[in-house]
Parts: sequence; C-alpha cells; structure tokens
Amino acid sequence: MSREKVMLVEDDRDIREILQLYLQKEGYTIIHAEDGITALRLLKEQKPDIIILDVVLPGMDGFEVCRLLRQKTSVPILFLSSKEDEIDKILGHKIGGDDYITKPFSPALVTVKIQAHLRRHHHIVNELSPPYGNMKQIIEYPGLFIDKVSCVVKANGSTVLLSAKEYQLLCLLAEHPNRVFSVEDIFELIWGEESLGDYRTVMVHVSNLRKKIEPIPANPMYIITVRGMGYKFIGFQE
Repeated sequence: MSREKVMLVEDDRDIREILQLYLQKEGYTIIHAEDGITALRLLKEQKPDIIILDVVLPGMDGFEVCRLLRQKTSVPILFLSSKEDEIDKILGHKIGGDDYITKPFSPALVTVKIQAHLRRHHHIVNELSPPYGNMKQIIEYPGLFIDKVSCVVKANGSTVLLSAKEYQLLCLLAEHPNRVFSVEDIFELIWGEESLGDYRTVMVHVSNLRKKIEPIPANPMYIITVRGMGYKFIGFQE
C-alpha cells in the first residue's frame, strides 16, 4: 500500500474532502493547504511527493504559487481549474505544471493521473526505460553536467532545478546526441497516455528547458530545432 504524500492546495472544502476520500483508499497520505503561503510552508515541512494545485486561491493565485514551488521542488504539480481557456493551460505548462485538469472532474480520473505522474516521476530516479535509456549515470557535455543517480543537473557550474518532465526530456535528448526526435516521438516517450496528444506541450517544455540550460536560449547550443522534423541534442560528450 502506498504511503506517498499528496498535497492538496485547494480552498474548497468539499473538493478537498472528496479527493481525500478517493486518495486515502489508494493508500496516499493527504496534506491539506488552503492557500499558497500554507503550501510553501508545508512543502518544506512535509516534503510531498506530488502536488494538486487549484488555480483560484485566496491571496496568491495558483500560477504564482506554482512559480514559487518550482524554485524549491521538482515533484509533479497538477493544476485544478474551472477555466478551460487554452491560454491558461499553456501558461500552466510553461511555469512548470505537469498536467491541467478542468472542473468539474472525476475523482477517479484525478487518482489515475496522480498514479501515472508518480510512476513516471519515480522512473527518472533511475533512467528512462530501454531502449531509450542507457546505463551511464553521469552525462557530461561542455558546460552541462547530468547526474542520473542524484538527478542533479548543472549548467555552467550552477545547479539547475528542473521539473520532472523537463528532466526526462533533457535525459532523453542528451543520451542520444545527434538523433532527431520528432515532437510526436517525444510526446509519446515522455507523456505517454497522460494527455490527449497536445504536442504544443513538448514545444513549451523545450522552450523552458532552453531557458534553464542554454547560455543563450535564443541561440541554443545543446537542443537544436530541425525544421520540419523535430529536435536533436548537439554536443561533444566528454
């Protein structure tokens, strides 16, 4: 039985209670936070394994809370929102969210998504599944260092905090220098069945990753766009 911790950042008591009911049946430990300030405090105290984050919160909204959480943790963050606007979904992914679930929702679906995201997040502690991963635990390129044992990434000597999906994306590309991956390939390998084929998610994550590891994001030296085909990783491995 799982004892992983799920932090519910939600000010609606009814939603918290129904999600708690479903998740506790699956063996998860539930941590409640009604606002962003409480969520940031509990993140440090409780160290949750995954975060369910409402967009509309008292004080700071969920997007701002996500930005602050991403400075301190790489665990999966799943947004809950009554807003179905495409721009909100794109923003949610852009600032580090791993999924976006619109209200009203099925608690059973939320539970399945939590299980899927935790499974994939734990997967990065080791490596991507064969045939896409390899046995190397340290990947080095000039100015870039990836330790797959501790999941530490350093760019130009400074530690970079990546979301789970950003980390998986970086490992996938860095382990296969000069191989072109189509957007569809990347989506299937990293997101699998967790989403509905919105390939723009890949482009958003590539953009975010470039901002974190590239010396000049607008003129990338690692993750190169191959027009009409996809992306490839360039670098002389040390």
